[in-house]
Amino acid sequence: MGHGLNSSEGMAIDQAYLEALIEEHERTKLPRLGRLWSYYRNDMQDREAGQGSHRSYRLAQEEGLPWRLRGAAAEDGGMAGSGARRETVIENDIAWRIHTLVDFMFGRPFMLQSLAGDQKQANRIELFLRRIFAVNGGVGFFQDLALLGAVYGHVDVLLRAVPAPVKTMTRSNDLRGGRGGAARGARDDAHEPTTEELIAAAESWGLEIIDAPKAIPVLDPGDYRRCVGYVLHYRQPGPRGAAKSFLDRMSRRVLGRLPGRDGAQTVRTEVWTERSVRTYEGDVGEMRLTAEETNRWGRIPVVHIQNLPQPFHYAGLSEVEPLIPLQDELNTRLSDRANRVTFQSFKMYLGKGIEKFTERAVGPGQMWATDNPEATIQEFGGDAQNPSEDAHIVEIREALDKTSSVTPLAAGLLRGRVGNLSSENALRVVLMGLLAKTERKRVCYGIGIERVCEMILHAADASGLLPNRMEERGIRIDWPSPLPENESQRLKEAKLKLELGVPAKQVLMELGYGGQG
Repeated sequence: MGHGLNSSEGMAIDQAYLEALIEEHERTKLPRLGRLWSYYRNDMQDREAGQGSHRSYRLAQEEGLPWRLRGAAAEDGGMAGSGARRETVIENDIAWRIHTLVDFMFGRPFMLQSLAGDQKQANRIELFLRRIFAVNGGVGFFQDLALLGAVYGHVDVLLRAVPAPVKTMTRSNDLRGGRGGAARGARDDAHEPTTEELIAAAESWGLEIIDAPKAIPVLDPGDYRRCVGYVLHYRQPGPRGAAKSFLDRMSRRVLGRLPGRDGAQTVRTEVWTERSVRTYEGDVGEMRLTAEETNRWGRIPVVHIQNLPQPFHYAGLSEVEPLIPLQDELNTRLSDRANRVTFQSFKMYLGKGIEKFTERAVGPGQMWATDNPEATIQEFGGDAQNPSEDAHIVEIREALDKTSSVTPLAAGLLRGRVGNLSSENALRVVLMGLLAKTERKRVCYGIGIERVCEMILHAADASGLLPNRMEERGIRIDWPSPLPENESQRLKEAKLKLELGVPAKQVLMELGYGGQG
């Protein structure tokens, strides 16, 4: 009980410790996670009439503007002492960089290859894994994975909806343990699932992407990398309150904007340990146990993936967090420039000694006549050049490029200083930072995907659906090149590899004709 765990129940988390975990998570972690999502999404919030702005909405990134631009409190609707809210300019330079990173990571399907020694077994494993990923969204599943990981710094995958064991595919307990030759003989005598059986069974296997705001890992006090418990705490809207899109669901979940009129909400908490799965309903202080069952897999079916490694921390590094100060500075300078342009871009005229000067419009063909020899018309105003302001904005954008490793060129914006990009090598040099970061992220996500596959195969083995041993659960991932490639050159290289003795299956996988993840 020293760490809030009940050892008599096999590392079961008691309710008092569970409520303490939830309170600490909501107090210390949710505000930070909500800010990360807000700066990425920059969603619009409706503004009530009469709040000092001509716009009917307010953007999330406006919270990072200085007081002189944001104005006074909402009830005042303007700047202190001015009575009016200044014009603000918000340019979201974070979202397109995150999307570019996701495109370079999972813009095209990768190839999944089983490392099982038995070719028939390897084919079954590949078929089963490919079908499960396809059922759960295919490439879109991995893009959502990379998006949430980039925003929060880490993302988890939970295995759900595993069907009951199939009677015709049962085998001995020795095989589940994956031990020695006895297990090998048991598998040889067991029923080998057909292609149709594997495809049909995979339809009900669910992989749920767990976003950071609702995940509360309970870490081993002696090893920050190991979870001894896993808590999911979230609000489930009623039938009419369900969000229509993925981004809306995420925004509502993180920011807590669930309209009460859309339906009742259910606060639900799931507690996963190696021995049991418990479900509670109700908020902290009112939680009641509604379901409890044995965890038949003997392990917590969750895979944790870091976006970028952060030594000695469970969470990884977020792509959004280092960009927030620079984004605030950019929005501030753009807003200042907009206000300066508003005041200075229109020419104005000061007339002295001219009768009814204000009653006549200023325009082509207009003339003023006066008998006053001292009458004058003085022109002033106009947008004067401000090189220091322009240079500062350019430097901020370059700092965003360096911090994120994503340049406008990666998004298709060409500039005069790019030079000659007629070769693939020249393009690689220009995008060196982005390609290096993509490779780093592929290491983290590749290991995570391999662990997801191992988790699926462990569950398939324990349920008797697809008997396999530990050494047969290895997976190899062949990533496509993030850059455009010359198809003719790729075919020539493939032909040379075949002549050198590279297996035809491997060559076809590299060309994209094998199994896709």
